[in-house]
Amino acid sequence: MISKKIEVDSMDELVKLFGPFDENIKAICTAFDVKVVMQDGQSSLYGEDANVAKALDVVNKLRDFILGGDSADIGRVNYLCELSKSGLLSEVDELMGDVVAITSRGKPIKCKTVGQKKYVDLMKKNTITFGVGPAGTGKTYLAVAIAVNAYKAKQVEKIILTRPAVEAGEKLGFLPGDLQEKVNPYLRPLYDALQEMLGVDSYGKMMERGTIEIAPLAYMRGRTLNNAYVILDEAQNTTREQIKMFLTRLGEGSKMVITGDLTQIDLPKGQTSGLKHAIKILKDIDDIGIIRLNERDVVRHPLVQKIVKAYETEDK
Repeated sequence: MISKKIEVDSMDELVKLFGPFDENIKAICTAFDVKVVMQDGQSSLYGEDANVAKALDVVNKLRDFILGGDSADIGRVNYLCELSKSGLLSEVDELMGDVVAITSRGKPIKCKTVGQKKYVDLMKKNTITFGVGPAGTGKTYLAVAIAVNAYKAKQVEKIILTRPAVEAGEKLGFLPGDLQEKVNPYLRPLYDALQEMLGVDSYGKMMERGTIEIAPLAYMRGRTLNNAYVILDEAQNTTREQIKMFLTRLGEGSKMVITGDLTQIDLPKGQTSGLKHAIKILKDIDDIGIIRLNERDVVRHPLVQKIVKAYETEDK
């Protein structure tokens, strides 16, 4: 059994490190079966040698994030603990200081997991990128951020976002309005992400000019999408024919991102997901990037990670 000091430069730094109601340090202690000992105004970690070493590595890495101006929330703490247990903690160094985009309010958008960083790098590198993973991994949000960046850098002339109009166990047919109005509930996450990136006024003006187009997947048929950043969201609910139709809309100067969660397929029973088929047959083609995010990349409430993992275990 050993005891190792937690090195900090100020009490304010220690408070941020420990988190609200000490939830950060409690999570670290639970993860590695160590204790916090207070002596002479100094905090130390006490426990088995190997456990203390790993816990201290997490504390020091969390401190690096704090000193770099990043958040030290419980989600990040749990993620660092998981990486430390797997011997992959050093991988998070590439996350520090790397800004993906800036929101309309000046908030920097950063990758919170190594998986997210690889996803962003694939989108920057490839013409077509598939981002597959559970809810909460930032698939759609990061894709929209990269699309807005490409538009602002004049790499594309417009942003097109689309989703298949498949009902997730709920009936919207009784709602008034035309097809566009009926599918608006499906497109809400895309509206929200765009408004956060661009601001409500800029978003409204771009929608009026047609610079931003948000439409159901059926509206893509027969078109060639040139000089556009095109995002297909919820692609697990496309059929093989639909996703083929979408992919073959690719025109000159355009990029595509296809996102989906293969654990949430709402297609009629017996129908194969177009996303599942596409990533199988396209995986070896150059300029097409495919990444599979997992529960480690979930950046919502920590309970979401556990829920995702429980369902994955049940499915297996």
